[in-house]
Amino acid sequence: MKIRKFVNKKRSLIAILTLLIGILLIYNILFTNNEVEALSKYGSRGSEVTQIQTKLKRWGYYNGNVDGIYGTQTVNAVKSFQRKNGLAVDGIAGKKTLEAMGIYSSSSSSSSSSTSSSSNVTLLARLIYGESRGEPYTGQVAVGAVVLNRVKSSSFPNTMSGVIYQKGAFDAVSDGQINLNPDSTSKKAAQDAINGWDPSYGSIYYFNPATATNKWIWSRPHTVTIGKHRFCK
Repeated sequence: MKIRKFVNKKRSLIAILTLLIGILLIYNILFTNNEVEALSKYGSRGSEVTQIQTKLKRWGYYNGNVDGIYGTQTVNAVKSFQRKNGLAVDGIAGKKTLEAMGIYSSSSSSSSSSTSSSSNVTLLARLIYGESRGEPYTGQVAVGAVVLNRVKSSSFPNTMSGVIYQKGAFDAVSDGQINLNPDSTSKKAAQDAINGWDPSYGSIYYFNPATATNKWIWSRPHTVTIGKHRFCK
């Protein structure tokens, strides 16, 4: 009898332990992944929210105070940014939205400098592909160089994503072509531009003379014409 009771108790303990492990696994699946995905959302506070507000304010999406509090105005600004850039419009600054803004969350291992550099190459390649696919290779590198020259200029945002997503700066962002997958040529051109090749000779603007309607752009000092693009300072 004693042996049978001991066996029954042992079985009960094993059953309870199995149940607890199952509950922990379910909790992991249901909640842990969601915490990783929803990085900043309504009610969040901190430095990441401050970065989001600062960038969106600079790009013209956010008009509120940069206070590090993810309130209604921040939610609406994030939604506008997401809508403009072909992202899921939920008002939550998840991984894809943050990457599009050039923000790499400390809660994600992908925020390492090497990945950040890789992301910059991809982002620049997407811009080059959207703006100048079909142009001579030198012209594609020159388009990338213009972005980098703007980053260095005090007249523009000081990050690549800031320059690319500055409101009204590039047609490829306005019409959604920034979201197309870049080809190998665009990626190579982006890397060459990042490595320091500047066929634009320091230009911070370029335009197509055949389609340009803005008189001001024609007044900019001309540096070089490559393919259909006229580059200028």
